[in-house]
Amino acid sequence: MDYVNGPGRNHLFVPGPVNIPEQVLRAMNRNNEDYRSPAIPAMTKTLLEDVKQIFKTTSGTPFLIPTTGTGAWESALTNTLSPGDKIISFLIGQFSLLWIDQQKRLNFDVDVVESDWGHGANLEVLASKIAEDKSHTIKAICIVHNETATGVTNNLATVRKILDHYQHPALFLVDGVSSICALDFRMDEWGVDVALTGSQKALSLPTGLGIVCASPKALEATKTAKSVRVFFDWNDYLKFYKMGTYWPYTPSIQLLYGLRAALDLLFEEGLENVLARHARLGKATRLAVEAWGLKNCTQKEEWFSDTVTAVVVPPYIDSAEIVKRAWKRYNLSLGLGLNKVAGKVFRIGHLGNLNELQLLGCLAGVEMVLKDVGYPVKFGSGVAAASAFLQNSTPLIPSRI
Repeated sequence: MDYVNGPGRNHLFVPGPVNIPEQVLRAMNRNNEDYRSPAIPAMTKTLLEDVKQIFKTTSGTPFLIPTTGTGAWESALTNTLSPGDKIISFLIGQFSLLWIDQQKRLNFDVDVVESDWGHGANLEVLASKIAEDKSHTIKAICIVHNETATGVTNNLATVRKILDHYQHPALFLVDGVSSICALDFRMDEWGVDVALTGSQKALSLPTGLGIVCASPKALEATKTAKSVRVFFDWNDYLKFYKMGTYWPYTPSIQLLYGLRAALDLLFEEGLENVLARHARLGKATRLAVEAWGLKNCTQKEEWFSDTVTAVVVPPYIDSAEIVKRAWKRYNLSLGLGLNKVAGKVFRIGHLGNLNELQLLGCLAGVEMVLKDVGYPVKFGSGVAAASAFLQNSTPLIPSRI
């Protein structure tokens, strides 16, 4: 029994954790198994090969670590860098702030490039700093691809162009927690050295897997990195990879079967179709926000996110009340505004296992909540704008053509 049960289904529209497909739930509904039996290593081998596709890499080495995105951050940093190493990191919202806090606590020399919340990473400042660094004291660039707190997506290709233009050897570390499997991500093409994501986002699994992928350059960096690491040490994984048993400690058997099912669903739909679906849902949500007469927290179209939209409310409304009322009255879960934008924005997550009609249900719920809290929304305005766009842009379901 749910602790606070409500009729029908909860409408989960936070930007992670997200809805879990029935096929994944069924795949995980199994007993424990001996992970040292031949079955689990055989499945792990195929998972490691297949997960490379979501990063768009052929040369990267993936690690399936029983952790969250925060653990994946630490894994990326400690395996490639040494205490005192200088890194450039971009502060554009709550999750980039948390990663920077971790970087500082791990004793790296962090050069923080801060932007107003709602803006993307200032890549002009990056270009200037890289141009000035003739002696290559900067060892890494750390960037959050998609800042979930503000709905901002950064341009990773431009970061790579800057590094290449100045022939700078800094490692390129990317948090792709709310982007990979939903937004265009090209690890090899963009020269990303470490990319990471979490199972509870666009993969549509429960929380519990931090999936990290390391380039050959990143693996080479582990040989000289002096950061203390034990649980997150890639070398332990690599040793067991060579042995063919794959696991230095006990994995979650249920999550591995869930990952297998989640990847199968993504591949069946087609990764490019998955990206296109997220683009449609993101555009539809932004059209709804515009029809309501509200503003997007993201300040420029080039930074719009197709996985989350942060909606700015008028000063006389506390956005936390919108989130609270949505859950209490309509069984609709929306994202709170965090830190600097607390009380100022609410967030609509539109990522993972989600379709057009589910989104329209969410938008109808938001309209009712807006009316509840005193905002003069016209009923049906956002739904109409979104549905008109979706009716004209939604293709046939690939498996049903």
